[in-house]
Amino acid sequence: MADEENKNLEETPENEVVESAEEESSSSAVSPAGEDSSPAPEDAVADAPSGESDEDAEPAEQLSPTERRKRRRSSKNRRPKVTGSPEEKAQQRAVIRKKKAAQRRAYRLKQREAHKAAGPREGTPAVVKEPGVKKTQQGTVVSSKNDKTIIVAIDVAEPHRIYKKVVRHTRKLTAHDATNDANEGDVVRVIESRPLSRTKRWRLVEVVERAK
Repeated sequence: MADEENKNLEETPENEVVESAEEESSSSAVSPAGEDSSPAPEDAVADAPSGESDEDAEPAEQLSPTERRKRRRSSKNRRPKVTGSPEEKAQQRAVIRKKKAAQRRAYRLKQREAHKAAGPREGTPAVVKEPGVKKTQQGTVVSSKNDKTIIVAIDVAEPHRIYKKVVRHTRKLTAHDATNDANEGDVVRVIESRPLSRTKRWRLVEVVERAK
C-alpha cells in the first residue's frame, strides 16, 4: 500500500502540467479569430483621451517662495569650476582674477567719464550757525565762598510725570561771577554760557535784589 501511495504522489505533478498545457491550448482556440490577443500598439495608447492622461499625471510640486529662490540660485553657476592639480588651479584662478580686474577697470573708467561729463558740481554748503535764545534763570545765592563762583538755588514746581501731582524741589546751579558782586541771600539772574569749568555752565547777569 505504501508503494502505491508514493507512485500516486510522484505522478500528480506531471498530470497537473499536462492539464495546464491543455487548458492554455483550448483557451487560445476558443478566442475569436477577429480579436487580436497581442497588446495594443503604442499609437493607440497615444491616441487615448487627453483627459485621462491629465488625471493620471501627478500634480505639480508646490514650492514656497524661499524654496523656489534657493533652487533658482543653486541652478546658476556663480563661480567657474576650478579643477586639476594645485598648480593648474592656481593658474586658473589667476586668469579669472585678471579678467575680473579688467572688468573693474573698464567700469571705473566709465564712471569717471560720466562724472566728468556731468560738469562741476556745487559742494556741500557751509553750515550757518545762528545764535539761539539762551536760557536765563532767577534764583537765590546760597554760597559765594569760592572765588568768582556762586551757587544759585532755584525753586522748581512741576507736575509729576506719572501721578501729575505738583512736586516742589530745589535745583542748584554753579555760575561764574567775575567781579564777586553777588553775596549769600541775593536774588540774581544767570544766563547759560559755554563750559567755564567742570561744573560751571552759567554766568551772572545782574543782581536783582540784595539780601537784607
